[in-house]
Amino acid sequence: MLASPASHLAQLDAVKTKAFKIIGIAHAEMAGEDGDTEALRQEAQSILREMGHNQGMTVVRTFAFMLSRIFKALFRHVRVNEEGVQRVQKVVQECPIVLLPSHRSYIDFLLMSFLCYSYDLPLPVIAAGMDFQGMRLVGEMLQASGAFYMRRSFSNNPFYWAVFSEYVQAIVRNGDAPLEFFLEGTRSRSNKSLSPKLGLLSIVMEPLLRAQVFDALLVPVSISYERILEENLYARELVGVPKPKESTSGLLKAHRILQNDYGSVFVYFHPPMSLKSFISGRLDITPFSMTPRHMALRLSDTLRVLVHHLAHSVVLRQQHGMVVTPWSLLTTLLLQAPSDHLFPTSCNSEGGVHLPDLLHDVRCLRTVITKIGAMQDWPDAQSHEAVVLSTLAMNSSLVTLTKEGRVLLNVDKVDRPKCRDDILNRACTVLTCAAYRNHILHLFVRPAFVAMAQRHAGSVEDGPTFSHFCFLVQLFSEEFIFEPGSERKDYEEGLSLLQRCSSLLYPLDSQHHPSTITTNFSVFLGQIFQPFCCSYQMVCNYLLTLEHGSMQKESQLLASLQEFALQQLLEGRSTELEILAINVYKNAVASLSRLGALRRERRKDGVWFLTTSQLHHVADAVASLKPPSQLPAKL
Repeated sequence: MLASPASHLAQLDAVKTKAFKIIGIAHAEMAGEDGDTEALRQEAQSILREMGHNQGMTVVRTFAFMLSRIFKALFRHVRVNEEGVQRVQKVVQECPIVLLPSHRSYIDFLLMSFLCYSYDLPLPVIAAGMDFQGMRLVGEMLQASGAFYMRRSFSNNPFYWAVFSEYVQAIVRNGDAPLEFFLEGTRSRSNKSLSPKLGLLSIVMEPLLRAQVFDALLVPVSISYERILEENLYARELVGVPKPKESTSGLLKAHRILQNDYGSVFVYFHPPMSLKSFISGRLDITPFSMTPRHMALRLSDTLRVLVHHLAHSVVLRQQHGMVVTPWSLLTTLLLQAPSDHLFPTSCNSEGGVHLPDLLHDVRCLRTVITKIGAMQDWPDAQSHEAVVLSTLAMNSSLVTLTKEGRVLLNVDKVDRPKCRDDILNRACTVLTCAAYRNHILHLFVRPAFVAMAQRHAGSVEDGPTFSHFCFLVQLFSEEFIFEPGSERKDYEEGLSLLQRCSSLLYPLDSQHHPSTITTNFSVFLGQIFQPFCCSYQMVCNYLLTLEHGSMQKESQLLASLQEFALQQLLEGRSTELEILAINVYKNAVASLSRLGALRRERRKDGVWFLTTSQLHHVADAVASLKPPSQLPAKL
């Protein structure tokens, strides 16, 4: 379903004209009492020219041909749930559509546009970062293919926000093409879902609140990669190497990736979510619909909470559509401490895992994944050994199968690091593997937190266990997605999964009873999340070295935390290389601020953090998260 270039231009002119008239006059007060209306008109027009999309079918067809060749070179398969596409095809003419894909790679929005083109859907209008606009030729091609550019930050520019909001809402009201944006705001370098950003979603809701559209349909889309193109780049960014600036020359130099095997990519279109149905019964829209058109809507506390719930609901749906790949299972197993392997195996001081033991563990973990109900990509026609060997070969830059039949992370072949560069290089390998383990953490986070809470409470009694479970949810709320206010539901779900999976792996007549807190499965769950516990403990340990009430700028604090972590590793006080991931510091600092251990202050020169009297109390609670290996066999 492709519109002609003329209709695209007419649509764009209508959008710009409507936004221009409204913004140029109605928001004149934003320039002050004596604001120059004509100057505001010109500024609005300049902003619209900067951001506006301008679809042209010649460019679209050329781009589609190029992408077809590129995707065939990169991926073995691009698998799509066609029933999901058909659901979108049925409703695309009925009301505005908003596509909300997960965001793990730059390829995401190119892939979405290519699929819409291939399945004869209207090409989406895509919110893209300004980084791409500076890419010569490529920036223009993206804009001609439906991208409109938004500045990374404009919270301090209310006029730009007003123009941008009106532009996006005009696209929604017009309804000729789906709107597409990434709810997480940026690519996830860690390969797990990020906390959603609420700005664009609240803008999209406004036409419905003002009764300008009958309904709007949100379509969550899950995109899973067997291998991520930017895997090495992400790992380097996580240890502090600056992100390279997007450029056409950089893109041309990246042609070498076409020679690599990136496996398959999986795209799952979820059933459309009716925005009207979601709001119904939760919010009375009458006051919003009666607000004069020229007045901006103010987010009330009730509306802000509603948007917050909606955003988390979308991200949770995205997670449910993620596909578990063999490499995700292998990295999850290989990253565990040898002495606390999933099931007792012959891991030894020489490092790595014997292939037969790894195959056994993969079978067991697949059984658990199946019980949980996650979607898997596993060739049924091939043996487990064939699939594992093929996966190891595809990721030979990260793992090695020795002649003796042991599978090693490549860092295991290096002597203990003695300098900063050695540690950072090893950390990059570990963080690259950890990203694929992170891809499936959402499946285990609830039963893992229940198991951790049971160990902390020393019993399976509901009261103390649930209390500590809630603390874990609050502490790690920046790391993992939970629906706000659903702690009891999440706890019951986690407890049920823990018992079902334990009984599946350890029958009642065995030495492991599914209701106990000492099964190897519960230990395995604790080990998966141990890197996050270690990182948060390290952050608290550093903060405790500061004087009470001392302040640090955010950038300085993050740099100091990484230097502290490096010293921990160099001095042998820690062996957990994942404590070098800067993104976890940011999440930990945000969480500690919410728990009252830090106070966040925004100043003219940036964000500052101040330690509070609550720091010791919170740090003690975080320190109590002992790894399973330090616990007795039975409590």
